[in-house]
Amino acid sequence: MITHELDTLTTTDMDAGTLFSGKASGRMIRGYSAPCSFTPRIDPDYLFHDSMRDIVVWLLSGTEEKADPLYIFGPTGSGKTSLVRQLAARLNYPVFDVTGHGRLEFPDLAGHLSVQSGNMVYQYGPLALAMRYGGLFLLNEADLLDPATATGLNGVLDGGPLCIPENGGEIIQPHPMFRFVATANTNGASDESGLYQGTLRQNIALMDRFYLCEVGYPAQETEVMLLERIAPDIPQDIRETMASFAGEVRRLFMGESEKQKYGETIDITFSTRTLIRWATLTRRFQPLARQGIQPIGYALDRALGFRASRETRAMLHELAQRMFPTAESQQTTDIENT
Repeated sequence: MITHELDTLTTTDMDAGTLFSGKASGRMIRGYSAPCSFTPRIDPDYLFHDSMRDIVVWLLSGTEEKADPLYIFGPTGSGKTSLVRQLAARLNYPVFDVTGHGRLEFPDLAGHLSVQSGNMVYQYGPLALAMRYGGLFLLNEADLLDPATATGLNGVLDGGPLCIPENGGEIIQPHPMFRFVATANTNGASDESGLYQGTLRQNIALMDRFYLCEVGYPAQETEVMLLERIAPDIPQDIRETMASFAGEVRRLFMGESEKQKYGETIDITFSTRTLIRWATLTRRFQPLARQGIQPIGYALDRALGFRASRETRAMLHELAQRMFPTAESQQTTDIENT
């Protein structure tokens, strides 16, 4: 049933400008005429940011010539995976994804034998399905892979076929629409910050095969617009302060804040994912205001603070008190009147 659906996929050319910005550009990008079960759902509230340009250029190059594999790196929660999935959703691309870890082995990607109705049947893995039917293979947390396992992908990354000895030596030639994307927190050269435990330095020959793209956190204006979409009942000034608060925490984390004292550091950062969670929880905890509990601070702990050290958590609340001096009581009134 699944393979039949994939067999019927039909390619089509779309205007890239119309697709991603609403304005025709004349640059055509190839996708599929209709979604399938493996196509991500379009998030109508999703906001594309500047990093999209590099990935769209990569997709356009695949329309004209063989596309290099893509390696996207950036800080946690910056939207690397969601950016790929939302681009794929608008192109009706089927996405076959897997999350890397230290024990991942090549059969987890290619496939394995299983017993069905008393018979041994070979089940294709996500990489084999993407190569066979023209999907996008998405390898998340690629820098957690054992370098020896990752290096086994070199042939596929070079555009070569996938050989499956367990299935009678089957050889899968890459479909013209096949795309390979890896995401990671590091650039493959290990973690200098010490924050991403378990990441490994990848083989330089492996990394040499990738087109690289760095995805940072969106601009503050973009995050404000994002909060407006997901939490429209939070007043505008509070949404703006929330985005500003997230930016200040990031600067404190990087040691770039003007308010930072010498030697003062914090051990966590404020991802866009966490910012969305904070706004969502602030809305949900509004009834607590009637009990004298401040929703913004209460939600902050549950979105981020409880993951921090005692010193960092204290700094977060001190910063929140400075940036939201009277906001919480005013927010409660504004939301109830909305």
